[in-house]
Amino acid sequence: MVLRALAVPLSIAVVVGLAGCDPLGGGDAGGAPGAVQVAVAEPRHLLPTNTNDADGAQVLSALFAPLVAYDEHNRPYEVAAEYIEWTRDHRVWTIKLKDGFTFHDGERVTADSYINAWNYGAYAPNNQANGYLFGRIAGYADTQPTDPDGAGPEPATDPAAKTLSGLEKVDDLTVRVTLSAPFTEFMSMLGTTAFYPLPSSAWQSPGVLKPGFEDAIVGQGPFKLTGGWKRGEPIQVARYEPYAGDKPKVPALTFRPYTQLTAAYGDLLDGDLDVLRTLPTERLADAASDLGDRRGQRDGSTLQMLAFPMYQPEFAKAEVRRAISMAIDRDALVRTVFDGAQLPARAFVSPVVPGYRPDSCTAACAFDPEAAKRLYAEAGGPATLRITYNDDGGHQEWIEATCAQLRANLGVTCEPVTEPRFADLLTRVAKREPVGLFRMAWPMDYPSMENYLTPLYSMTGSSNYAGYRNAEFDTLLTEATRGVTEAEMQRKYRQAEDLLAKDMPVIPLRFSQYNYGYSAKVRNVKLDLFGNVDLVALESTS
Repeated sequence: MVLRALAVPLSIAVVVGLAGCDPLGGGDAGGAPGAVQVAVAEPRHLLPTNTNDADGAQVLSALFAPLVAYDEHNRPYEVAAEYIEWTRDHRVWTIKLKDGFTFHDGERVTADSYINAWNYGAYAPNNQANGYLFGRIAGYADTQPTDPDGAGPEPATDPAAKTLSGLEKVDDLTVRVTLSAPFTEFMSMLGTTAFYPLPSSAWQSPGVLKPGFEDAIVGQGPFKLTGGWKRGEPIQVARYEPYAGDKPKVPALTFRPYTQLTAAYGDLLDGDLDVLRTLPTERLADAASDLGDRRGQRDGSTLQMLAFPMYQPEFAKAEVRRAISMAIDRDALVRTVFDGAQLPARAFVSPVVPGYRPDSCTAACAFDPEAAKRLYAEAGGPATLRITYNDDGGHQEWIEATCAQLRANLGVTCEPVTEPRFADLLTRVAKREPVGLFRMAWPMDYPSMENYLTPLYSMTGSSNYAGYRNAEFDTLLTEATRGVTEAEMQRKYRQAEDLLAKDMPVIPLRFSQYNYGYSAKVRNVKLDLFGNVDLVALESTS
């Protein structure tokens, strides 16, 4: 039996997933006549399968149209897809493309445009940051290197295949995707940057990217790149008139790279910048008088947390981990450090996903210093704690405030320790070095409880840096992903989340909120659930 999701006639809010956030900062003015100026940090990449930072995703949302976007309930609906069908067991998915979409070089978008791009992204030697998102498609394991005996550290063998066996071209406008196992929410994954198409001009030969293509990226979205991408310089795009979707209202955009939010805020007040997606925390109290009604706020997906390295014996007991969580006053941190601009977290999944429960962490996330100190002593918690964090993300103030709370409420010594970058911190964790608690954050790739639970806590999770292992948890996730109804899926996901509340491999602390501002030169400024400006809805007042 085949089930179908029909296209929904909603305006296209071009949205993409992401797997990281960068601070913004200052750049040169510039742009096409009538261009709206939007602040970004310098993107790491603009190749869709390699773009997992928020700012690169914002630029790509101008250049590409996703197969699906997300409605007001954060559920997927078709954009570049005409319809999506699936078998009852949710293992075989058929994607019918809308006819009429063309790349910015005039080439027609076809099934090959997607299949070639996805195969490139999945093939491990290409080192694509979003490659893991193809992991549910049949044949993915064959595109990855293998350890000959599974014991390491012998050199891995080359992948057995360069393409995904689960991808099939049915006709010029139809792609059939066979998954290695049923996954009910596969349609939601199709809104991420990883699943964008690429034109034939991207390839030097089959499966080999043409040198320099990323610097002159060609998409099929509402805007086209003009002048190429030069690192550190403004990125200019112009409206693509043949675009087959809803037409943007502004003729051009300039994405201005910044390295400091405060510099961008100053340009916004001076009228040299039109949209700032993240107001600097230290200026939030001034924003009401500075901007008046030209500011907005919406819930974001990012969960900030402290993770326990499960390999350190002093954190082996769940009672120790729960006691530390109970000794942290989340509300006070949000109020004093963030001026109320974020939300205290007492759950392991974000409020923006279906199935969220506001207090799923239960007593382990309730501030109770007396009970925390008693439980900590009974469990033999260590006399000295350290919290390791990356020094390049503006985390010092809240880490120090958290340490102060732990000193006061547990009677321990607490020491903040810095690493230059998050990658350096993860290197130490991978080597199983003693790091104490360490800072982590997780912005979702797509709106699903699964996207928080599987990567972070399953035994094969791509980002299970804490090293959490619970066979019952993994079984519940498997059962959830195969659930036929949303209620069935959510019941299993919630049972898995209940195990996290018991075991506490991480301490959820805060959920992000997007606090943004804009100039008098624009109106109808909206941010999607990934923090990207809806570039189709955006209007100029001039």
